[in-house]
Amino acid sequence: MPAALAGWFSREARQRRHSTGSLTRRMISIAALWIIVLLVGGGFALDRVLSEAITRNFDGQLEYVLNAMIGSAEIGPDGEVRFNRPLGDQRFLEPYSGLYWQVSGTGHEPFRSRSLWDRALRQDAKHHGRALHVDNSDEFDGEPLRVLDREIRLPGSETEWRFEVAASRAALDDQIAVLRRTLVRSFAILGLGLIILAALQATYGLWPLRSLRRAVASVSSGISSRIEARFPNEVQPLVDELNELLAHNERQAEEARRHAGNLAHALKTPLTVLMNEATANTPELAETVVRSTTMMRRQVDHHLARARAVGRRANAQARAEVWPSLKAVERAVNRMHRHVTVDLAGDKEAIVHVERQDLDEILGNLIENAAKYGQGRVFVTVGRVVRDLPGNRKAEQVEILIEDDGPGIPEAERGKLFERGARLDTGKPGTGLGLAIVRDVIGIYGGSITLEESEDLGGLQIRVRLPGGGS
Repeated sequence: MPAALAGWFSREARQRRHSTGSLTRRMISIAALWIIVLLVGGGFALDRVLSEAITRNFDGQLEYVLNAMIGSAEIGPDGEVRFNRPLGDQRFLEPYSGLYWQVSGTGHEPFRSRSLWDRALRQDAKHHGRALHVDNSDEFDGEPLRVLDREIRLPGSETEWRFEVAASRAALDDQIAVLRRTLVRSFAILGLGLIILAALQATYGLWPLRSLRRAVASVSSGISSRIEARFPNEVQPLVDELNELLAHNERQAEEARRHAGNLAHALKTPLTVLMNEATANTPELAETVVRSTTMMRRQVDHHLARARAVGRRANAQARAEVWPSLKAVERAVNRMHRHVTVDLAGDKEAIVHVERQDLDEILGNLIENAAKYGQGRVFVTVGRVVRDLPGNRKAEQVEILIEDDGPGIPEAERGKLFERGARLDTGKPGTGLGLAIVRDVIGIYGGSITLEESEDLGGLQIRVRLPGGGS
């Protein structure tokens, strides 16, 4: 088996193993089931309504004949019932025609239509009174009947006469059967059409997802770097997020390559110096080794801090509460600088989209610097701001202001503080990497840091903005 074909089969097997089924088939199955339920229920209800309508029409015709019988009936000189005018339907004169009438009374011979010939309608003992009674009867073999009867006392007679009219149900049953066949065929065609329509709708509606799958496959195979096609409004946000994820991965990869190159370049110079000093066997070798290894350690610490921040940033669930972190830093600073007072104010519920360890490192460096270079007071304020994004979007940020009462820093020299190893005051201990690491970590999380002059305390004010993580 060719390797490409084997790979295809392997990929298909993985897809079947990890797939939960076809979304198209689910939609079509649900639509088909719902269509069938509705059509069966609607067809049953419509069959009942139409069948009852046909039956009522059939009974109405028989009732008309029954009323005509009663209207034309009278008592003859012999005390028997007779009609003063013949009934109009010719079928009453044809034997076994399927349409019959009969008038009967207690103590009298039944007065029957000629169509009954040698038969008589059975008198149901349950039917009494002048109300109209309707019933089905199987008294004639092979000829089910629909029977209507009513008891009437005619003028000049003390007898309760029962007037009955009966008709074969064959015509009624045929009409209902034709109706049901028509309903079944019509609803079957309608259901099939609706299922086909649902299938077309599901296929067409989910077609952008197939296009998206092909676009993602082209990205994963290296044919393209982004998903460039446009999709419907329901899918386009997903495409935008995928493109943003691809861009984020590219930035991370580029950042990793750049920092690896920076680290290699930063270590190359001290290593070269060490090699030259070791080869020359100069008296300053020990001092050079200490100086060069210290420089290399600083560089390694700096790049390790950046690498840790990049790794933590990949966790989309990273959230940290600002206030507990500030309180922890405040306690640590108070132990190290007992003459310094750190005042905290602002939003105690603020949450940032940053790992707690990185937030502690950011705040710890900044507040410790403020305590170290100030005169004894540090003021920290927490608030929230809203930043405008492209596409009329908005993002919430948490703003942290750190102010001290120190001498401050001239505006022209503020940018130098973010350079690695830069220190404006060499009289105090430190490596000069703190603010550089803080700036890099804040930038990795998409935040910003600026240096300003404090209006309240007169020293330096550091404005940090970090992405909000909700509250």
